[in-house]
Order: sequence, then C-alpha cells, then structure tokens
Amino acid sequence: MMKMHILSGGRLRMKKSIYYPEAGRDDVLELPISCVLLRHAQGNVLFDTGCHPSIAENPEARWGGLAKYMTPIMPPGENVLTGLQAVGLSPDDVDVVVCSHFHTDHCGCNAFFKKSTIFVHAKELEVAQKADANGYFASDWKNDIPLTLVNQEQDLFGDDRINLVELPGHTPGTMGALVKLDRSGEFLLTSDAVNVRANLDNDHAPLNTWNADLCRKSFAKVREIEKSGATVICSHDEAEWKTLRKGTDAYD
Repeated sequence: MMKMHILSGGRLRMKKSIYYPEAGRDDVLELPISCVLLRHAQGNVLFDTGCHPSIAENPEARWGGLAKYMTPIMPPGENVLTGLQAVGLSPDDVDVVVCSHFHTDHCGCNAFFKKSTIFVHAKELEVAQKADANGYFASDWKNDIPLTLVNQEQDLFGDDRINLVELPGHTPGTMGALVKLDRSGEFLLTSDAVNVRANLDNDHAPLNTWNADLCRKSFAKVREIEKSGATVICSHDEAEWKTLRKGTDAYD
C-alpha cells in the first residue's frame, strides 16, 4: 500500500501583496514549503526537495539579493533531508525525484539525491538555462545527476498511482502530481501552480507569475481535478499546512 508523507522543505517570509492584492505595502506573511514523499511499491518518490540546508544560516551566500525578498525563517536543520531521516530514509533511498519546477525553494536539495532519477519538464530546463532567469540558480539543478525530461503528462509507474500533471503559468514547465491512495483518496500536489488557496478561489495570478493567462488556465484544470474528488495541496498555504498530517503521520 502506497503511503504519502508531508515533509517540510523550509519556511520563508515574503511580502503579502505578492499573493493578496488587497494587502498593505508593508504586510508580510510566512510561507511553509511543502515536499512530499511517496512510498510506492516500485520505489520511493520525492516531490520537490525544498531549500538547501545552508539557507537557514547564510541565505545570502547562496541566494544573494533574492534573500531580501524571500527571507528564510526556518531554524537550522529544518529541511527535507532531516524530514526523510525522521521517517527512516536517506537521500540514497529515494529512487525518483519529481521536480515541480527549478525555483530555488523547490529544488535546493537536488544535489543530495545522487542515486535518484530526477524528472523535470523540458520547458523548465530550457528557461533555467537562460542566464537572466530570475529565481533559478545553477547550483541547485546543474550537477552530475542525469535529468529525465518530461514533455507531456505521464503515469510514473504505469499503475495510475502517481500521474505527473502539466500546470504551467507560474513558470513555463511547472508540474503537479495527482496521487491516488487506497484509504485517504486522491491528492493533487500543485506546487506553485497554486501557492495559496485564495489565489485559486479568486482566480488571482500572484505577482511572481511568469504568464498570468496560463496560470488561470492551470487554475481551471486544478478546479476540474478537485471536482472529480481530489484534495488540493498548495505549496505555501499556512492555513492548509496546519491541517495536514506531517512526517511519520502518513496518509495511506
């Protein structure tokens, strides 16, 4: 039976107005970063790897000026590596990493997964390779670990348990995953296709969206999947985060 563990990939403070148009100029909000471990019969799958461990203590060294706008506020040690350790796994035990997109708070620990197959959308690699791409750091994704490029939606293991879903808009190659569990039902892991629930409910594309029209099309797709019975998991929604089971308290 497949199990799903929600793990923390770190925590950020950002301007609230990025996501909520009615927010004041100086308002800020805290954003959890969700990573998801799926223990499938054919292998362990990790959806996103969160922030690099060094970000908790010296974000400027890795992120430079971006750390002013995306300020890490997690304590040292709060990252996906310690999350995996808490459920009895190391990076070497992860067979597949699904990279929703190449922004640094979603792929910061990729380099630790040297024995994994890393899936990423081809359009995401294309934009990350451009020198002027904001929020992308080659140190996160450019390493000796081979990438498996996704060009269309696909069933990861051919059993309809983990389906990769194209949800462009936040970035050109943003992907989600539709997960089907025996007891807990279906979950759509949206990553930054839906940062916070209010954006989906109000059809509002956040200010850090690459293409607002595509973002809203992906919102419509998410709503259709939700109507079919799936629970939507947003990437950075604090209220939702508080309601989720986490760590060893798995969904099955």
